[in-house]
Order: sequence, then C-alpha cells, then structure tokens
Amino acid sequence: MAVADHAHARPTADEGVRQRPGDRSLILSGVEVMRNGRSEPFLNARPTLSSANVRWSGLALEDYSVPALTIPQHEHVEHFVHVVLRGSAKYEVRTRGKTLQFGARPGTTFVLPRGTVDEVTWGGSTHRIAVAIHPRILVSALDETAHESDIELTERWNLIDPQITAVLLAMTTDLTEGSPAGRLYGESLGTALAIYLLNRYAVRRYSPVAYRGGLPGYRLKRVLDYIGDNLAAEISLEQLSGVVGMSPHYFAELFKKSTGQPPHQYILLQRIERAKQILGAPGHRSVIEAGLESGFQNPNHFARTFRKFVGTSPSRFQSGVREQRRY
Repeated sequence: MAVADHAHARPTADEGVRQRPGDRSLILSGVEVMRNGRSEPFLNARPTLSSANVRWSGLALEDYSVPALTIPQHEHVEHFVHVVLRGSAKYEVRTRGKTLQFGARPGTTFVLPRGTVDEVTWGGSTHRIAVAIHPRILVSALDETAHESDIELTERWNLIDPQITAVLLAMTTDLTEGSPAGRLYGESLGTALAIYLLNRYAVRRYSPVAYRGGLPGYRLKRVLDYIGDNLAAEISLEQLSGVVGMSPHYFAELFKKSTGQPPHQYILLQRIERAKQILGAPGHRSVIEAGLESGFQNPNHFARTFRKFVGTSPSRFQSGVREQRRY
C-alpha cells in the first residue's frame, strides 16, 4: 500500500490565499492542509481536474483518481467536503484519539470543519472530488449570517448525501466545459453548497428566508449597468452582490426573479449578443477579437459556446452577415 509523498510543490500558506487587486475575493490555490507546520497539498497526486485556473472566490476543487494509499496526518485549514465518485474500498480514519473503520462506495461523503486533524488509510483505488471552502463563504452566504465571525460545521464521516454529490458534479462539469461563464457559475454553485451546509451540517443551523418579488428597479439598473460596462472582464458573484449590497444568495435569487435567468446565464447570453454585434459590424474584426471583447478568454471555449447558443460557428455567422450585406 502506498504512502502519499507530499513533496509536490504548491504555494506556502501565506501564498495559498491571495486577494485579487481591486477585489476582496479570496483565491485558494488548491486543496491545502497543514503538516508539520507547513501548508501542503491534500494529496500528492496531480489532480485530473482543478479549479485553480478559474480562480473561484473562496473555493478550490480537485478531482483525483488514486490507488490504495495512506494520507498522512494533516489538519484541514479550510472547511472540507469530499465525495467518492467511483470505487469501493475499506478505509480507516484516525482522528481525536479514535480509530474509525468504514466501507466506501460511490457517493460516500465527508463533511469536515476546518481544524479537523486526521489520518486516512484507503484499502483500494478510488476516484474522488475534494473541495476546500474558505470560512468566509459560509459567513457571507446569507444575510442572516453576515454578522457572524465564524460558522462551525459538524464533523461527519461516511455520509451518503446526493445533494452534495450533485453540486460537486455540476462544478466539475463546468470546469470540464471550460467555464464559459467564467468564475460566476462555479461561485454560484459554491454559494448553493454553502447554503446547504448551513442548513444541514452547521452546529447552529440556518435556513434562507424566501423573498418575494425581484430586485428594486434602481438596484436592478445598477447591476445591469455594471454588467454592461464590465462584460469583457472577469465578473464574480461577490462583485455583483456587492454592487447592490446583498449577500450572494439573496442577490442571485432576486436577480433571477427580475430577469428570469440566473446571473451566470444572463451574462453568458449578453456576451454572445455582444459577440454577434462585433462579428456583424462593418470592418475586419477577427473572431478572436470578438471573443476577447465579449469576455471569452479562450477561443475554443468561445467557439463552442457560440455554436451552442447561435447554432453555427462564429466564423460562419460573420461570413453570413457579410454575405447579406452585399445584397
């Protein structure tokens, strides 16, 4: 049985959480733990999928396929959620002076508060998702929690929780597809996960209040103007909710009631419309320029998303507009 070697280079604890200039967002460099007084990767294995490049605010997701191994004793510096996707194996947990033995199967879930110290030995190969959640995500998720300095989660091993699995799978799908809406969709899913943890696994449970109606007209105009002015830039859920002075959860709920679309979907469609305007305008703007000026940083993701919503490629759309202009 292998013992995980944690020499794989990652940023130090001070480097692991960075603030984006002009933005209070906390960027986690990965799923980090503390060992022997230093910050190290949760697993030495290189993840097959990671949120590192998307840079979600306060969230880090890593997807692994690993053999039987022992994960040496470590302390979780963020709240930690872990789901087994494939593989069945016995595993042993040593924590708080106790030894716990379980059998994992697809869907087996851990919810661990930050500060949890444990060592885990896995008796077989597994495919799993690990997520680190900065404490501020829970504190800022609801208006009811905004006054809290910290939220304590209960330590839970060997759960089966389809809701958590569904949210984590949606996160991995967004990453696999290249995150066409940028950070926004993943952060929205992170907020949904935070709300669920607050309601289900917090020591003191919190439930969101249902709000009727949508955003007041002046607040809706303010946020739509902000989106229009910053469409080519990266837009976070925290930035949008900050524009109208609301928690991310309530902002997203009221925005959807006002526009009929969640924020990430609205912005994605606005980017497609701007790209169509650029491609259809007189001149010689390239497809790459149209994508960049519309907020798509990756040409392949732009082409794939454009085709999905418009039904044709950006270049064919542009050719069609030019052909029509000739007659």
